[in-house]
Amino acid sequence: MVTTVPALLNTLLYAGIGIAVFVVGFVILDLLTPGKLWQEINEKQNRAVAQFAGAVAIGLAIIVAAAIHG
Repeated sequence: MVTTVPALLNTLLYAGIGIAVFVVGFVILDLLTPGKLWQEINEKQNRAVAQFAGAVAIGLAIIVAAAIHG
């Protein structure tokens, strides 16, 4: 299978946009929840917060993938 340069550039562009949307979504999640997520996960070892953050991450990834796929 031959990959053309425009197809590769489109893939990199969509991946970059997807990662940016994911980061913005995670920052918004951190602002909307009480406390700091990373402090709760790393310092306090709060598994419930880690599971919540993971579920949100999976949800954002599914939304970004669906938007890219069309």
